[in-house]
Amino acid sequence: MTRRQGPTKVLLMAAGLGTRLRPLTDKTPKCLIPVAGKPLMDYWIDEFANAGLSEVLINTHYQRDQVCAHMNAINRQVWRGGQRVSVRETYEPELLGSAGTIHANRAWADDAGDILIVYADNLSSVPLNELIAFHRSHNDPLTMMLFRTEVPERCGIAEVDADMKIVSFVEKPSNPVDNFANAGIYVVQAEAYREMADMAAFDIGTDLLPRFVGRMRGWDWPGYHRDIGTHESLALAEQDVAAGCLAPGYRRTVNWVRPTC
Repeated sequence: MTRRQGPTKVLLMAAGLGTRLRPLTDKTPKCLIPVAGKPLMDYWIDEFANAGLSEVLINTHYQRDQVCAHMNAINRQVWRGGQRVSVRETYEPELLGSAGTIHANRAWADDAGDILIVYADNLSSVPLNELIAFHRSHNDPLTMMLFRTEVPERCGIAEVDADMKIVSFVEKPSNPVDNFANAGIYVVQAEAYREMADMAAFDIGTDLLPRFVGRMRGWDWPGYHRDIGTHESLALAEQDVAAGCLAPGYRRTVNWVRPTC
């Protein structure tokens, strides 16, 4: 697959219901839940700005009006270093699933070199520019960010070879062969993104990624990355931010136990 020239555009998955965070999500969409006083989405917008990524597509569904109002505020702001980030909406009257969102937005890759796909319900200090640089250093069409987990049976688990090529991938395996877990962040060549869209599937992890085994690479991130899916994980994230875990240069000294993956 030939690598195209063009910008890296972002698809931020933010339409989830956040049912495990009720009653917080009864009135606030999950992607806007505050962590240490800052909406979760804004942590990602900061990271996009830091990496020079200016074009962001966000899928919406639950509490759409609140998310759109926040997106409008983002479009009026100047972020770190004078960087502007332009966000736009793709509305889903019914949830399409992560792969369904790609299918519905095939044209998002038309003028792009790569697409960065991010699940908005994670809090992370990942340097996206380093991830993108790794993706562009190899010839495979897809890069999956990985982290080490202590609960591999709850995650999508990748087995990699010496070159970090992913040679197997299984969602929530009953007998995990490794503990490299899918972090929910991918960089995909534009042609591969369109290939994913044409599969007309529902879920990235179960329906799309197994079809890229043998032609995708893993990128191990040893820094901070946590799912914000439960009250427990949200409380831990508040403690983590206070402890400085999002600071540049921070590295894990122990594996993070994420309640879900």
